[in-house]
Amino acid sequence: MNYELRIANRIKGDNMLKGYTLPRTPRGTSSLVQTPPWHYVGASLAVEFEADPSVAASFLPGGLELLSGRCAVYFVEWQYASEDGEEYLDPIRSQYRETIFLLSASFEGTPVAYCPFIWVDQDVSLMRGLIQGWPKQIGSTWITRAYDLPSKATPVLGPGGKFGATLTARDRRLVEAQVTLREITETMPSPGFARAVNVRYFPELAAGKHDTPAVHELVQLKSRDVHISPIWKGNATITLFDNPYMELCDLRPVSVIAGYRFSFALTVDDLVLLRDLRG
Repeated sequence: MNYELRIANRIKGDNMLKGYTLPRTPRGTSSLVQTPPWHYVGASLAVEFEADPSVAASFLPGGLELLSGRCAVYFVEWQYASEDGEEYLDPIRSQYRETIFLLSASFEGTPVAYCPFIWVDQDVSLMRGLIQGWPKQIGSTWITRAYDLPSKATPVLGPGGKFGATLTARDRRLVEAQVTLREITETMPSPGFARAVNVRYFPELAAGKHDTPAVHELVQLKSRDVHISPIWKGNATITLFDNPYMELCDLRPVSVIAGYRFSFALTVDDLVLLRDLRG
């Protein structure tokens, strides 16, 4: 077979492969991540706190400015489905837990949130996050569950209800938090997801290009079909533990503002390019 024919067959074969992400295969069902839209529902325990503003500012990428030292951490139990799938009928494909840190920032004078750290316990969610610019790593999140039954084994979803959450990564505990519910509120934790700005960053491996990323973009998330449950608010405590290499502990709270417990649903299938950071 001559060279030109081999190339033509190779191109033809690649065009026949399907899938939104690798691995791309003849039927396309083996891709780690399915084509958007992606539908989510989650139950969250959240804590607002103040960090040292100068430290928080040092985590922001080019294009963003610090709005205040206010931060929020969200511990979330998620359930996911693709547009044509019913992944929740095979729960291991659909469920995962996540811990998300957000900083208060601004882009060209508009308030936004920025995520310096996020941990998840499923590879599918990790890949979806990297596509969006969430800097996901693998970690283990655990959150107190509430059940609609009288039992010493469940907190009440109401005044006096106590909830806890922890995050561990690479066998080291990074975060633990507790929230005691007090009242219903109309206000979401701040900063929130609605105006989250992320950095899509994919480096080059080719020699001589290690400092020149293939993709380096400041992007803003777009979500739709957002639904939010009643929001419970109360008192909270949170501890960030020392770690030999993880810089999360630099964001250790100087004060804790409040804790929250609520559920929400949303759909993701778009984002906005704010700025190409490659210069």
